[in-house]
Amino acid sequence: MVNRRTSDAQPNPLVGPAEAPALHVMSFNLRNAGDGLPDPWVERRPTTAALLRSECPTVMGTQEGLHHQLLEVADDLPDGYEWVGTGREGGNRGEFMAIFFDARRLAVRELDQFWLSDTPDVVGSTTWGNYVVRMATWVRFTDQATGREFVVLNTHLDHEIEKAQRRGAELVAQRLAEFDADLPVIVTGDFNVPAEASEPYDILVGSAGLRDSWTAAEERRTPAYGTFHGYQPPVVGGHRIDWILARSETRVRSAAINAFTLEGRWASDHWPVHALIDLA
Repeated sequence: MVNRRTSDAQPNPLVGPAEAPALHVMSFNLRNAGDGLPDPWVERRPTTAALLRSECPTVMGTQEGLHHQLLEVADDLPDGYEWVGTGREGGNRGEFMAIFFDARRLAVRELDQFWLSDTPDVVGSTTWGNYVVRMATWVRFTDQATGREFVVLNTHLDHEIEKAQRRGAELVAQRLAEFDADLPVIVTGDFNVPAEASEPYDILVGSAGLRDSWTAAEERRTPAYGTFHGYQPPVVGGHRIDWILARSETRVRSAAINAFTLEGRWASDHWPVHALIDLA
């Protein structure tokens, strides 16, 4: 096992710790740490640890992480962080749509999960032609610095079945509509389709009334890199398939796509994305 102190190298943060009332929101596909992959987690973990210790997001949605991997991510974050989530096959089995948060600032008021299918309350269900189980996790937080409540929903749409992508986005939009209209909502996720040029994007950013933090940002701290890089250098103008969305009243101070590597090692096959957000 790689110790969290394997390397003391840390990048200069793109966003870094946020001071109230701002929230530093991060979405990060960690890449599954399953056996036999050509980029083993044990070798990528120091890069992830250095990145997270530098950025210290207030709240972060992760995708693909396995249970033991998430425990190690939690160990690599600074003291005071907690996380919630369920494996998509139930319990600790399969990939998680986990939500990490700074518990010194955020308190959990309510949480739940649902599966992206016609039977969303059935653990591990798939009904739209996708063979990979897909799900979402949401948490209602109170910001203890401001007293403001808000919801974070984290998801991962299917990677190949268009019907599953579309219906998944529709279900997420439906569930978001069940929250009070004046409750701020933030959505993180790997959507597996390009921003600004896909049906799920139109559903969430159009019909559901969410804003894309990248396009809405008052400041963009990096170029518009494609967020899935496949262990290649960053590509300006590539597809942004990892998004942070928020209800329209939310102010987005800045956004960034983080192309950090450590000693030639990537943290994942996705670049994490960031947004500095003020709730309405």
